Amino acid sequence: MHIEINLPLILLAALVTMASPGPATLAIAGTSMSSGRVSGLSLASGITTGSFIWSVLAALGLGAIMLANAWVFELIRYFGAAYLMFLAFKSGRSALSKKNMPIQSMTGTRSTLFRKGLLLHLTNPKAILFFGSLYSLGVPAGSSMYELIMVIISVGFQGFIIFHGYAILFSSNAMTRVYLSLRRWFEGIFAIGFGAASIKILTTKVQ
Repeated sequence: MHIEINLPLILLAALVTMASPGPATLAIAGTSMSSGRVSGLSLASGITTGSFIWSVLAALGLGAIMLANAWVFELIRYFGAAYLMFLAFKSGRSALSKKNMPIQSMTGTRSTLFRKGLLLHLTNPKAILFFGSLYSLGVPAGSSMYELIMVIISVGFQGFIIFHGYAILFSSNAMTRVYLSLRRWFEGIFAIGFGAASIKILTTKVQ
């Protein structure tokens, strides 16, 4: 591997981005707590697949093409923002209710949750910008296919551990009890998180 490729630095940047609170982690947490570990893991698998797809596309240079064609980016941006705002509305409605309403989260069969997770990540422009920047800044031009595959696999494996780790953590009985005792606060946080992500997407400017 060429010395110019700093894999530890790339993995550190990916770790901070993936592990920080955002649409993916909020969705995994809510779904795992309300529907259980299997549902959370199914959603996490879809999100991980979406992350892997963006990683591969960025490595192939498609990220730069999308950034250069504003209409493609705008279409994905508005669709993703609307989806996140819908999730914010559901969580906000639950937070304002004093009744013991079911935890608002993504529901469905394993395959449905997988598709929802995939859709959530593929329509998040933050992922486009992140992976586009990751490869344009961290991987020098002229890198071999072997080097690109090494970065893709490393970042993908790290994402798998992070997203599925969230599903396992928030599906525990102890975490569920904590959530149920503070349900309205958690739902409020989820609503704010999804809403903020939606607004952030709408205000994103293609440079």
